[in-house]
Amino acid sequence: MTTPALLPLSGRRIPTLAPGAASFPHHRATLRLSEKFILLLILSAFITLCFGAFFFLPDNSKHKRFDLGLEDVLIPHINSNKEGKQPSGQIIHGQGGHDEHRHREEEESLQSKIRADHERALEEAKEKLRKSREELQAEIRTEKNRLAQDLRKLKDKPLPPVPMPKLVGLSEGDPGDPNVKEKRDKIREMMKHAWDSYRQYGWGHNELKPLAKKGHSTNIFGNSQMGATIVDALDTLYIMGLHSEFKDGQEWIEQNLDWTANVEVSVFEVNIRFIGGLLAAYYLSGQEVFKVKAVQLAEKLLPAFNTPTGIPWAMVNLKSGVGRNWGWASAGSSILAEFGTLHMEFVHLTYLTGNPAYYQKVMHIRKLLAKMDRPNGLYPNYLNPRTGRWGQQHTSVGGLGDSFYEYLLKAWVMSDRTDTEARKTYDDAIEAIERHLIRKSSGGLTFIGEWKNGHLERKMGHLTCFAGGMFALGADGSPDDKAGHYLQLGAEIAHTCHESYDRTVLKLGPEAFKFDSGLEAVAVRQNEKYYILRPEVIETYWYMWRFTHDPKYRQWGWEAAQAIDKYCRVSGGFSGVKDVYSSNPTYDDVQQSFFLAETLKYLYLLFSGDDLLPLENWVLNTEAHPLPIMHRGNLTLPGTNAVR
Repeated sequence: MTTPALLPLSGRRIPTLAPGAASFPHHRATLRLSEKFILLLILSAFITLCFGAFFFLPDNSKHKRFDLGLEDVLIPHINSNKEGKQPSGQIIHGQGGHDEHRHREEEESLQSKIRADHERALEEAKEKLRKSREELQAEIRTEKNRLAQDLRKLKDKPLPPVPMPKLVGLSEGDPGDPNVKEKRDKIREMMKHAWDSYRQYGWGHNELKPLAKKGHSTNIFGNSQMGATIVDALDTLYIMGLHSEFKDGQEWIEQNLDWTANVEVSVFEVNIRFIGGLLAAYYLSGQEVFKVKAVQLAEKLLPAFNTPTGIPWAMVNLKSGVGRNWGWASAGSSILAEFGTLHMEFVHLTYLTGNPAYYQKVMHIRKLLAKMDRPNGLYPNYLNPRTGRWGQQHTSVGGLGDSFYEYLLKAWVMSDRTDTEARKTYDDAIEAIERHLIRKSSGGLTFIGEWKNGHLERKMGHLTCFAGGMFALGADGSPDDKAGHYLQLGAEIAHTCHESYDRTVLKLGPEAFKFDSGLEAVAVRQNEKYYILRPEVIETYWYMWRFTHDPKYRQWGWEAAQAIDKYCRVSGGFSGVKDVYSSNPTYDDVQQSFFLAETLKYLYLLFSGDDLLPLENWVLNTEAHPLPIMHRGNLTLPGTNAVR
């Protein structure tokens, strides 16, 4: 007998008869009878399931409602005082017998209703079985069309009006000094070159190959044309006053951006780039389309949280909702910097939609982490979403861990400093990081190493250089009057990262650099000598400039801008380089979307006045997308003068 062949179908394999294999009778009458029998079995099973559910599922009304804590701040337009709700702790006495009798009557009534529903369903099933195959197929087509129409109506349903923050800091940010303004104009010209090149050669693709002059994508976007560069660059265009280019991006999003493709994307990357970028574009411009698109995408990400622990998968299929983790991530673990970098965007989603689900998801993650033991007070980079146990004992403030700590601090900042739980968690984490990871080299450079299996690796990544800005941002509000200490720590990290740039031929920083064997702030391995247009060092320069106004930070930023323009600029945009220690570098031929979202934005802000996106009113997500701080008493309903 011939063995059935296997053919792939949507990631699954199904058996099908190979050519020449024996076949079986499939007369029309036999086929119709089999279909009716199967249909009857399915309907009967469904009815039995529904019948049993009434008796065996728990009564949700007896369960305590999830306490959102900040619900009154996040969704003030939703009335949480439900009708008939008793005040907490209030007990009504003297009704025991009456309540028991009423409960018995309700139960008997419910059983009668279930029996009636069961009988009606059986009659409907019998009626279905009397119909021909063609009639059944026609009914199925009609039902599918009706469901499709309902989904389209739901998709186009407008979001409820919500209290909007009063937006401050959308001025031009004129620096005053003509020399500084000239530098800022140069950064704006670099942004225009990057955008125009993408517009000409990669429009609609996620990123650009500036030498090949064609579109580019990676697996974090599912290899689909989602216009990542367009979404990532929108707020930078708006801030720089490039409104014609902003309008082009908006039109592409209105006409082309949807989330119906059968693609698998990174939850983390799509959240920080797409949801963060769309929300920022909405707050800056007031254009409703950006909010609608952000919410539609967020709904597609929610199935990623369907794990035994509620820790989301790293990847999710936008069409099927099926999630999974990266194969290389410590035995199927989720990554700290990925599931820990959702809070800012999800809080704003709850605020804008009135849907508490987004806030609940991220708060559940925080509460779960709070219950877990942490070796030496440190958070390992890997957590298994099935078992809720830590994976490999590896802690880093760079890749795999970085933005988890950033979002703890920024959750506190974004809440107008009311989320004290986030602040306390941040302070405890930083205390452990100082104790175990931060050291000073023999040459006097402060660095942040990585903790691996109980030992400190004296290596610091370019990604880790963001921490200087984080320490400066968190200095005010530090426990035990340590504000000065953390501002100084931020300055020391900024100095170390500047040295990593200054000790290269191109004056651009390597991906990672070591502090041992007599080498300091220098990359050793060839695969750590590349620069891919990263923003973290310039990000720290900007924060340090805002908090100290020390002119050296603008000088260091200008050095980096000149090096990027000299060594990374090509006719078709900007490209990363493979070796910053070579005078004749090779290009990697990728213009990263974050170059437009972060690197050029931070440079532009560095040479702007402090009245552009003031830190008292705005907080930037980890992709540098600005979101407004949720000031209490500073929320108004659109079209009204009412202040909450």
